[in-house]
Amino acid sequence: MSGLPRFVVRCTLRRVIAQMIRAEIVGDKVLVSADSSELAKSFGWLGSCSNLPAAYLTGLLCGYKALTSGVKEAVLDIGLQSPTRGARIFAALKGVLDAGVLVPHDEGILPSEERVQGQHIVGYAKQLVSNPDLYQTRFSGHLSKGLHPEQIAEHFFSVKEKIVSSFKEEKVPEKKKAEAKPKVKMKRRTRRKAVAKSKPKSRVSEKRKGEVGK
Repeated sequence: MSGLPRFVVRCTLRRVIAQMIRAEIVGDKVLVSADSSELAKSFGWLGSCSNLPAAYLTGLLCGYKALTSGVKEAVLDIGLQSPTRGARIFAALKGVLDAGVLVPHDEGILPSEERVQGQHIVGYAKQLVSNPDLYQTRFSGHLSKGLHPEQIAEHFFSVKEKIVSSFKEEKVPEKKKAEAKPKVKMKRRTRRKAVAKSKPKSRVSEKRKGEVGK
């Protein structure tokens, strides 16, 4: 009814997908899309591509893509997913909001800054340090990529900065065309002489020359 694009968020066991979609007569048209797998390929994300921080970063990436494409406002579309407070869907929503896209929402539905940054993962990892076997099992994905779960908050900020800077970098301006050489101004005397030479001889001067010749 609003005519605005829909901010569609879908979460699977392995990734988070965020899209800006516009409904048209021939069907839905995807304007921009962001996948949490892009975080690892393009921005060096080493954490899980399906957790809360990844959902936020995916929403942030989609938001910047949307602004670049001229989409400044949208409505949230969660499909058949349950609207659980602080869920990954709303972490993605928080990301798109932080990018600058306007989406109607209730602030109470968004996850806290601590959870978006992965502080809950850090706390859980610290609890499991005393149990090396369980620690290794639960965080094998992070450890295999060289990321200790206790450092996920710092890693989150690093990847976020990369996403923001990639869209904030100013484009290199095109080289200006060579300016035309300024016209050389003639001195007053030279200009007068040139004008005098260009003027036809008057009849009076010709008559005087005739009288002298007589």
